[in-house]
Amino acid sequence: MITPDQQERLRGWFAGRLPDDLFVRLVEVTVDREEITVIGEIPQPRLPDAASAVEREAAAQSRVQEFRERSREERMGVAREAEHRFRKKVSWGVECGGARVMFTQVAAPVMTRLRQPERQVLDTLVAAGVARSRSDALAWCVRLVRRHTDDWLTELRDSLEHVQRVRAQGPDAESADEPDDGDRT
Repeated sequence: MITPDQQERLRGWFAGRLPDDLFVRLVEVTVDREEITVIGEIPQPRLPDAASAVEREAAAQSRVQEFRERSREERMGVAREAEHRFRKKVSWGVECGGARVMFTQVAAPVMTRLRQPERQVLDTLVAAGVARSRSDALAWCVRLVRRHTDDWLTELRDSLEHVQRVRAQGPDAESADEPDDGDRT
């Protein structure tokens, strides 16, 4: 798990490395074992106040597509640097007009052993047309659990951070307060 300090350094690196005019603001930088996801806000298209919701949605979609094409080389250059530095793939997304659109995302294989009752759940989702495959059904289940357990997962992550802080203060942690006199009795 990435520490809050590592997360801040990563976000700081992207904030400093991204061209000032790429995004209106850097919304989010997240990381896991395989991927760094960078999401920035882009300007909404200017439309008359009387524009319909359908017109606003179409304009935002067009703006996202225009930004994606125009910024591709710039984003690829930053991604190459980040992938070399952090040894993780970089995925990009934007927010425009209240919608979030991801351009790229890593689909990482996950090894798992499921017993028949769990496989039956996945097969039911496939048979019902909720998912195309067992893999897709498993991803659907993870998204469902994530949606309903955000508070619990946040508390769990906070607890893990606390454990890391306590470990860092353990007897194996080097202390600047204690001189090393060479006596290890």
